Amino acid sequence: MKIDIIIPIYRPGRELISLVEKLEGQSVPVGRIILMNTGKEFYDEFGVDMEERFPNVRVYHITKDEFDHGETRRRGVQYSDADIFVCMTQDAVPADRFLVERLSGALGENVAAAYARQLPGKDSSEFERISRHFNYPEESRVKTRADLEEMGIKTFFCSNVCAAYRRNIYDKLGGFVRHTIFNEDMIYAAGAVKAGYAIAYAADAQVVHSHHYTNLKQLRRNFDLGVSQAEHPEVFSLAGSEAEGKKLVKEAWRFLKKEKHLYRFPGFCVQCAFKYAGYLLGKHYRSLPRSLVLRITDNREYWK
Repeated sequence: MKIDIIIPIYRPGRELISLVEKLEGQSVPVGRIILMNTGKEFYDEFGVDMEERFPNVRVYHITKDEFDHGETRRRGVQYSDADIFVCMTQDAVPADRFLVERLSGALGENVAAAYARQLPGKDSSEFERISRHFNYPEESRVKTRADLEEMGIKTFFCSNVCAAYRRNIYDKLGGFVRHTIFNEDMIYAAGAVKAGYAIAYAADAQVVHSHHYTNLKQLRRNFDLGVSQAEHPEVFSLAGSEAEGKKLVKEAWRFLKKEKHLYRFPGFCVQCAFKYAGYLLGKHYRSLPRSLVLRITDNREYWK
């Protein structure tokens, strides 16, 4: 099967060259690498013609006002004619040359999407490592509607940091939502699960991906997460995020106790408080003054 890669990029740097080189060195051939660039001026400043350097790369430009988590990826898919396409972000680094092989291999006949395990980087904080291990465990799993009672919202969990999709099922389901501030991957996965398809977590397909967010950045990011849940009750009314948040706190307590680092637990709780405050504000954004929404959001263009 032909496999294309779709990557939204913004202010690219040398890491983009390294990423494309790693994708070209995968154990299975990769077709087109479609780069959806936001802001042509930033791409020009980058100073590397990716299409000239890599013959299988195609670059398409949009303005910052045009960027949307759902629509931008929809456009990228339209430029692909592959049987399978893989969505990635520019800061996700394949852990080895078997990423695409293992990810596409997880797409069984009834599997609409398969997402990779995200490993923390070497310089990740202890809190980031806990979060990554909680959301991306060592065991693979295929999730269907039958798992909703046991897994709750995790049934729909899928991440376009690195996820593969069957194009025939994608087209049948109507693709990614056109306009969303966040969670285009989970909204699609929920629709697939409700339509009778499965979502696969491929723990042996791995990327290195982690963040170094301040507490304020966590608040902004979780505000947008809350907004997306408020705007899509058809998905998130079936299962809320609060229960998963409580499980994460318990997991952090167990981990820090085991490592004899319980003195760090209050700091973790402060970070969680910022996340939860942002999430609650986002869930109730309709009650907030627009000026406050624009100050809190991490994606001002969405509100234009």
